[in-house]
Formats: sequence, C-alpha cells, structure tokens
Amino acid sequence: MDVTLPVVGIDVSKATLAVCYAVETRLQHTEVSNSKAGFEQLVRRCGAECLYVMEATGSYYLALAYHLVEQGARVAVVNPLVVRRFIQMHLGKGKSDRKDAQWLLRYGQQQAPKQWQPDEAVLVECRQLEQVSEQLIRQKTMTLNSLEALQQHPVVSAKAEQHLRQALSRLEEQIQALETELVGLLERHYAREMPLLCSIPGIGRKTAALLLLFAKGFAQVEAYRQLTAKAGLCPREYSSGTSVRGKSRITRMGGGLIRSKLFMCSFSAKKANVSCKALYDRLVAKGKNGKLALIAVCNKLLKQACAIVKSGIPHQPDFTRISA
Repeated sequence: MDVTLPVVGIDVSKATLAVCYAVETRLQHTEVSNSKAGFEQLVRRCGAECLYVMEATGSYYLALAYHLVEQGARVAVVNPLVVRRFIQMHLGKGKSDRKDAQWLLRYGQQQAPKQWQPDEAVLVECRQLEQVSEQLIRQKTMTLNSLEALQQHPVVSAKAEQHLRQALSRLEEQIQALETELVGLLERHYAREMPLLCSIPGIGRKTAALLLLFAKGFAQVEAYRQLTAKAGLCPREYSSGTSVRGKSRITRMGGGLIRSKLFMCSFSAKKANVSCKALYDRLVAKGKNGKLALIAVCNKLLKQACAIVKSGIPHQPDFTRISA
C-alpha cells in the first residue's frame, strides 16, 4: 500500500468514531457518529485521498469501511491483537478512544498495512446465513438438554414437554432450510469449485460449501499453509533453551467452525481417502495418539482441497506428484 498518503486513525465503537488525523504535522482529534451522516462529515474533514486505519471490531466497522471504499478512499482493517502488541512494543500507557485512534494512525504510518477490500455480496449473505444457522444449532442443543433434564424428574408436565418438542421441531426445520439455502447459493456461485471439492473422499456438500465460504473461493489463497493458519490447525511449539512448556499443540486461532467440520470429516477420510488413510496409519504406527493423527488428516484435507481447486483436476486416488 502507498504509505505516502495521509493516514487517519479511527477508533470504532457502536455509537461514535474517535478520529485522529494530522494537519501540517500537528495531530488533530475529532469525534463523529457511527452513522452515514458521521461518515460524510469525516470524509468532508479528512478527504478521500487518505489511508483510513481501523480495527476489526465485530460488525461496527463494516458500514464505515464500505462507505469509505465507495468514496475512493484507501482502507486498512487491522486485527485488534496486532494493534495491542504494537502499543505494548512502544510502551504505551493508558487507554482511551482518543489514544487508540492516535495509535492506529501511528500504526498506519509505520507498518504499511494491507489494503482492505469488501467481500462479494454472495459471500456476505452466505456468512450471515452461516452465523444464524450456528446460533440456531446452539439453541437446538440447549432445547435438547432442557428436554433431557425434564425427563429426569419424577413428575413430568405433559405441556412443558410438548412445547419443548415443538420448539425442537421448529429449530430443526429452520436449520435445514438455512443450510439448504446456504449450500444452494454457494453451488450456484461456485459451479466449478463445488464438484471438485466434493470429489475428495471425506468431504461432503456442506463441508465443501463451508470451505469455499471460509477460503473465499480460494481466489486469494497462494499456499495451503495460509488456510491451515487461518483455521488454527498450525502446530505451535513453545521452547527456549532448556525450558519447554508442554507438548506441541495446534494454535486454535481462527476458524473454529471449519476446524470442527474438518475434524468430523477426518473420521471418514481416514478410511475412504487413500492419502489420508496412509498418513493416519503411519502416525499411529509411530506411537502418535489418534487425535493428533486426525488433526494431521484435517491438514491433509485442506492441502488436497487447495491443490484440487487450483489445478481444476478432480481427486485422483493414485495421483503422484511429477517433479520437473
């Protein structure tokens, strides 16, 4: 990104935007509302020829980021943990909205963050369907637990049980409808990629759809390791000299949903997928526990998915790499 642009740091909250910008090397602070009127006021004051730096604060930053991109401005959306470490590295003390906006300005000036681009509309819609579906699944689990607890009582209200079963039935119908809509949208949008992913033994239609949503169609993926890091499946070791803190484990930082789906797929992949079965058997033969071997199978599935989508060649059990 062009770091010669003026940088504007914005601390985003639900109702307001704390803004820090420079006027002839002097820092200025202002506050506007987190609304369209506030966005327009911000652009009038700072201009469109700027780099606006903000944190990824839930969904509160999205309307602002979309508006700025529409106005032709450059936008950088930074992981809050990265900014926190940047502040700690510079021995920052205290915390307020004004200070956070100033730190974001300094981060943009010194680190040249990657430019943010809005996702395709179909991905945004599918992500919303996915979130609502997961929320309903959690409600279904709570309802099942309540029903099981009710049945343990010596006296069970027939009305209470009836309402719980009706609620459970409605939740199941809603979840099924959402999943059908989600998979259908992604199948239509990724008509080429879906059959390729479904050709991998162990990966079904739903997991293939979630993989495409997670990887944004694999368009920006350069190597499968990007996906394993994003899914939190990378091993993490902590050792220094003679100090070793525990065993190597995966980071679990990133996509918890796709990680859980891949883990469930690994049970069938270790039986039906030739490469995954060979990997699993080899690790177990070396004395590794089964869960660790299944995590390795998850990584293998991600690697296969990335290679197959990029090459356009369906899964081939007897495939061997041809070295140049």
